[in-house]
Amino acid sequence: MGFFSRSAAEVFPWEALTSEAQLQDVLNNDEEVVFIFKHSTRCNISSMAKSRFEREWKTPDFPFRLLYLDLLNYRSVSGKIEELTGVQHESPQLIVVKNGTVKYHKSHNAISAQESIEAVIN
Repeated sequence: MGFFSRSAAEVFPWEALTSEAQLQDVLNNDEEVVFIFKHSTRCNISSMAKSRFEREWKTPDFPFRLLYLDLLNYRSVSGKIEELTGVQHESPQLIVVKNGTVKYHKSHNAISAQESIEAVIN
């Protein structure tokens, strides 16, 4: 397999976010920083934003989880994110939570792996 044909699964420890109960656990977690990437698998812009995030990612020196929300299959979870965090739904969207508080949220081409990490370090 060539360099450009690596799949995200080979590089990224994405964990699927599939339920509101799982979301509650994530938001109540005070031991890890949680990165939630909301992605529409049918949207080219969403695919480009996710690929760019993965290319830019440098593993931080703190405990973290990378969660992937498939909006086509789990739209209700996205609605619950908006309800619990106050962050308006967009797609693609990255929301970073630390100690139950949103520290970073961006959508579309504004999503930056480096900025998201810096937001929880500072």
